[in-house]
Amino acid sequence: MLKRSLLSGLFWVLLANLLVKPFWILGIEVGVQNAVGEEMYGFYYAILSLSFILNILLDLGITNFNTRNIAQNPKLISKHLSGLLTIKLLLFALYLVVAFSVGALLGYGSRQFRLLAWVCLNQFLNSLILYLRSNFEGLLLFKWDSLLSVLDRLLMIVICVFLLWCPMGQGPFRIEWFVGAQTAAYIATALLALAVLIRKTGLKRLTWNRAFSLAIIRKSLPFALLVLLMASYNRIDPVMLQLLSPADAADHNVGIYAGAFRLLDALTMIAYLVSVPLLPIFSKLTKNQVVPASASNDSELSSITIMMFSMMMVFSITAACTLSALSEPLMQLLYNNHIDEYSNVFSVLIFCIIPTSTTYVFGTLLTAAGRLRQLNIFAAGSLIANILINLFCIPRWGAAGSAFAALGAQCLMATAQVAAAVKHFKMRISPSYILKLTLFTLSVIAMSFCTPHISWWIALVVIATASIGMAMLLKLINIKEIIKELKQ
Repeated sequence: MLKRSLLSGLFWVLLANLLVKPFWILGIEVGVQNAVGEEMYGFYYAILSLSFILNILLDLGITNFNTRNIAQNPKLISKHLSGLLTIKLLLFALYLVVAFSVGALLGYGSRQFRLLAWVCLNQFLNSLILYLRSNFEGLLLFKWDSLLSVLDRLLMIVICVFLLWCPMGQGPFRIEWFVGAQTAAYIATALLALAVLIRKTGLKRLTWNRAFSLAIIRKSLPFALLVLLMASYNRIDPVMLQLLSPADAADHNVGIYAGAFRLLDALTMIAYLVSVPLLPIFSKLTKNQVVPASASNDSELSSITIMMFSMMMVFSITAACTLSALSEPLMQLLYNNHIDEYSNVFSVLIFCIIPTSTTYVFGTLLTAAGRLRQLNIFAAGSLIANILINLFCIPRWGAAGSAFAALGAQCLMATAQVAAAVKHFKMRISPSYILKLTLFTLSVIAMSFCTPHISWWIALVVIATASIGMAMLLKLINIKEIIKELKQ
């Protein structure tokens, strides 16, 4: 039953996002960067990365805690909604104070502070939407969650299409317009999500209960530390790139990194979407002790974990090997200038999709099982490794050095999580499964070497089709089982 819920939720979430977000990332964001230039987009992206790292102050782990808690105790939603919304508003005030203080320490000028203010508002609205969505996820209302996951981007697309391609005399495109379009879309989405939740829970007013708030914050702090550490090692690269690059090349290097990161970000979104229905499903399984610590491979949790990991490996290995080989024609398709620089960074950075996909499966499993202390230790180690590699690589190779640092940190985190999950749940990974995964990987690598001799879009179609066929042949993906579950 839970496997069916997982596949159904995954279907709706992926369907909604695949219809909208590729155009947002590859159409609108690329259009904005080409319109304002690498330096100006790098100027914005460094501020965005800083606000993203500090984003944990807006949440303190409440969203992940709430998803897990509502999945295990659905009747608590009415009690928690009012109190948690009040906490979110108070955290926004704290977030603004810290963000502006850090900006002052980094020597921000007036234009940077103005942009930081709007970016901080957008981060709060986005955090609010994620919290509101966590209630739908906890209740397994995946259709509502799917709609809300794309509504903000859909509205942004409408606004930005008008600003980018229907100028009507308003002058050259400015990065501030892009930020303002996000603000309007976030507000509309948050209001809709709140209205639906009020109708479902009967919320009448916001309340402040000191004891309740402190109790929730204490319970969510381990989640908060984990999110902070993971956000840091995922997003610290542009910040360090700006600080360690020569002053006359800082914004340019960040802009190159941001452009190369964009396609990875689009693919990472798919891995993230997989984890959205996984967290409540894993939480229900671990809460009800369907799977004890000595789980066998035929248990539901072990079955779901291996199924999702196999799907993510098929997707991520195919994407990483193929797109790295096709990095130059893809960057030519997206950008107007500096193609060699974009290509060099992207060909390394895209391999991050493999450890990231692994993390979204096994990290989600460990989070649902409450293994937060262990995850925080892993994340802290990965952050330290990221910083040390950046300190060595950026002065020598610039944006490409940051790509190596990101890949190293992600691989360290993924390896530690897989080892911890296998040990804690006593999962038995058969040698035959490892052999199948190895054969699949070698096959995709071999096919990728053929890409320079054919058109890039033909290469994508052929390798994607062949990879799915190989995965089915090796039984890494059981299409019959998936179709059967969805039909039921």
